Parts: sequence; C-alpha cells; structure tokens
Amino acid sequence: MAAIARAERADPLLNAIAAPTFESARADAARGRSGAFAGVPTFIKDTDTVAGVPMRYGSRGLPSTPADKTSPCAKQFLSTGVISLGKTTTPEFGLTGTTEPLLHGPTHNPWKLGFSSGGSSGGSAALVAAGVVPIAHANDGGGSIRIPAACCGLVGLKPSRGRLIDMERSELFPVKIVHQGMLSRTVRDTATYFHAAEGYYRNPKLPEIGLVAHPGRRLRIGFFSDFGEGTLAHPECVEAVAAAAKLCEELGHRVECAPCPFDEGFHEDFFLYWAALAFSITRFGTQIVHPEFDRTQVEEFTEGLASYFRENASKGPGALVRLRRFAHRHARVFEQYDVLMNPTLATPPPELGFIGPEVPFETALERLKWFIPFTPVQNVSGTPAISLPLTRSQGGLPIGIQLGSAMGAERTLLELAIELEEASPWPTLAG
Repeated sequence: MAAIARAERADPLLNAIAAPTFESARADAARGRSGAFAGVPTFIKDTDTVAGVPMRYGSRGLPSTPADKTSPCAKQFLSTGVISLGKTTTPEFGLTGTTEPLLHGPTHNPWKLGFSSGGSSGGSAALVAAGVVPIAHANDGGGSIRIPAACCGLVGLKPSRGRLIDMERSELFPVKIVHQGMLSRTVRDTATYFHAAEGYYRNPKLPEIGLVAHPGRRLRIGFFSDFGEGTLAHPECVEAVAAAAKLCEELGHRVECAPCPFDEGFHEDFFLYWAALAFSITRFGTQIVHPEFDRTQVEEFTEGLASYFRENASKGPGALVRLRRFAHRHARVFEQYDVLMNPTLATPPPELGFIGPEVPFETALERLKWFIPFTPVQNVSGTPAISLPLTRSQGGLPIGIQLGSAMGAERTLLELAIELEEASPWPTLAG
C-alpha cells in the first residue's frame, strides 16, 4: 500500500505513530471494505482500544499488552470503510496541548520540524498534514481536535455533545467534555465523514447533519480575539480573525465585533476540573484505566495537575456548578449570533519544549493557559466548533480560525466552512 510506504518515510521525521499495524492493514485491504471511505487508509488515536493493538494513552504507566476488544467509538470510525494503519501518538492521557510524551518522544509539526503539532491529537494531525493519510481519528476534551488542526493546517470539527458515540466510561464525567471526531485537509472530507458516521449511529436528540455540499444562508457572525480580562491574543492571531471577518462580510454575511463570551473565572474552573481528571487517573487508574497501571511512571505534568486538584479540592463543587451553568449562558449568545468567530489558539504553534515534559509544572500550566484559552468553551457547553487553516504566521506556520455555533448546528458550521474554503483555499503539504 502506498500509504504504508509514505508512513515509513515520514515517521522517522515526525514521530507520530505509536503502534503500526501495517500487516493487518494489508489483510483488511485484501478483504475489501464498504462505506463512504471504503479502503481509505487512516490511523486511530491511542486513546481508544483496537483489538490486538496496545493502548497506552501516551503513558509509560500502562503496559504494552494488546487490547482484547475494539471500542464503540473506534467501531463507529471504522464503519465508514477506512483501513487503520495503526495508532497515533498523544500526550500522556491527552492532558496537554502539545504531543511530547516521554513514552514516545515529541511529535513534530510537518510544516516546520522542531515545532509542536498540537495536542492531544498531535500524531493524527501530523500524519494527515504530511499527506500520509487523508483523514485520521481524533477526539477533543479541551481542544484536542481543534488545537492540532490549527497547528498543522487542517480542518478539525469538534461536534456537539452526543453527536457521535461517547468515549467509554464517559458516564463517570460530571460534565461530559470529551467528544469524538477526526481530522482532514478539506471541509468536504470532514462533512462526508460526519454524514457517513450518522449512518452507523445518529443521536435522535440532535438535528441530522446530512450531506453538506453547498454554502447555506447568510449568517449573523460575531467575532472576538480577547480572553480573560480583555487580554488580546497574539497580534498575528488577532489579524487573522480580522481578515476572516472581513472575508465573511464580503461574502454577504452580517459581521460585527462581539464581546468575549467567557471570563477568567471560566478558565480557573475548567482547569480545576481538568486537574480532577488527572487526580482520578493517578488515584484510581487501576480501576478506570488499566488493572496494571503503574502510577509511579506518570509524568511531572500529570502529577502536577493531580496535586493542583488536591490543593484546591474544596473549590471543586463550586467550579462544577458554574461549569454546568455555563452551558445555559453560552446558549444565550446564539440568540444574537448564528456563529462566533475567534482565533483557535492565542498564539502561533510554539517550538517543541515550550510546554514539554521537562518544563516545571507551574510554568507549563501558565504557558498552556495562554496557548489554549479559547477551545475549552465548547467542551464545557457541548456546542460544536470547527477550526479552519485560513492563514499563516510570518514564520510560515498555520494559524487556525475557530467558528462556533449552537448545539446541534454542525451543518451551519460546515456550510460556512465550505464557503470560506472556496473563497480562500488554503495550501496543504500534500499538494
């Protein structure tokens, strides 16, 4: 298979494959597949089990024992006809916005080696951006589809809560922030995937996405580039949003500057909740992750998050109440706007090591908060958001623009994304 040859050439540079399954992929190809992506090569992020393949969550604390079953999420992804070539790298337990686990080492951005591919779906993003495969599995608990999409110049749609089959043990989450999805180079492929995935499972509580092929109605679009106490994103990200807003206006949409829909308190509540997940993993990992989990092998950032929660646990109940209320507050924004537009990230992609495992926890956490202040909003609210690679930094790296909408409004986002892609096509490394 040509994709296997591409993977063998690219991975020594990218370091994006956690566990190759080339031989089983050849066997799958020989048997043939059906579906919208019949026979299309892909990869699955190493946060979901695939029978016969180790699943390590990017952690040294998990054994390399092959999984005995394929997760429901992975089954839905595979139902579209794709053929998996293996598992992709992720930071430990997907807990940070860059893919630099000690288990595998850093995954490089194919646009510029030595720079972050984002996280936590950084391995999938690197392989798609490099042209190894056209699509790859990803999931998103705080931006983990959209962050690597922005870093690697891809299309990344985080769907509405419940749109796709939930991750196993999602019932344990007081707020279900992890959503399944994929990464691609084109809006067409993303739209086709979600239409095909609905053929396997469709949530009757959400409007059907259907097959999206053409731009839709004119929209009310609000844009912003600030976060917290009016702090602006990096100037290049601010300029990118302004340019995207102007393009939307030229296309006939009604565009205006909108107030930031969250405040600094939202970030503090979200990161405390995020830290609670790390605490749960380190404390109950043998019950909720793997019976052979070795917590002594977790990285400093994971341990730091767990300690952060222990030190601030008394604030947890209040934070949880506010996060649950946030969904109702956020929904009211879409009484005024059809779409909110903002930078996907607050800075262009950083160099590897900037938020890496060698950085002290407190420093890494502050850098992470500055890097990804925008993306957690939709994980808490459950609403959909898509990142589009509409521009480039002065250093030649992609800058993503995020479009967000109301619960169940993926079709609105995809129609606008198709229109923007046609009006301002983005370059790809794959040609």
